[in-house]
Amino acid sequence: MSENFTNLVKLPNDPVAKILARANVLLKTPLAAPPSATAAVVVQELYDKEALVDLLRLMGILLPARERVWWACLAARDYIGPRSDKDPPSLAASEIWVRDPSEENRDAARITLDHAYIDDDTVNCALAVLYAPGTLGPGDLNQYPAPAGASEAAAFAMNMVALGQLSDKFEEHGRVLVARALDIARGGNGQGKASKAAADPVNEEEV
Repeated sequence: MSENFTNLVKLPNDPVAKILARANVLLKTPLAAPPSATAAVVVQELYDKEALVDLLRLMGILLPARERVWWACLAARDYIGPRSDKDPPSLAASEIWVRDPSEENRDAARITLDHAYIDDDTVNCALAVLYAPGTLGPGDLNQYPAPAGASEAAAFAMNMVALGQLSDKFEEHGRVLVARALDIARGGNGQGKASKAAADPVNEEEV
């Protein structure tokens, strides 16, 4: 499957090596690209090398906060299914935060963590929300920095959970997750449609 690595307008222009260092992440795949290489170059190299896990890890780091959380929510939906009144609270609250990334909605996502079932892996979505601004949480916790790469790691973990849930289609679904991240990086909503605006990754009717 070929992919388009141009027009990744949502991804940062900084060298990937610098971005990885800030997130305290070291990729396992040896890269031929120089330390100065930007996102499109490194993403394409990992794609060509079929380094699926490192590619998912990197996309979780490169996507902006709201887009990153939305990407995680889509992965959760892969095995949770369409929205219903039985949705895990962490997933539902995270989708609300994507539409309206207010401190109130961030706190609502945090509260779901305290009441989640032990086997509810969608807490990864809420964790990605909680640490998205780079601090430990809303309110007084905003004065303390979050662990390096915490939101990014949670989004990556949610995508890996989705892969595990669909383990009989590991490679196939892994390519879907990557294609989804690239679509979001180009300003789409991860579902093959352009979003209303580059800063708005999701519409109410599209969840």
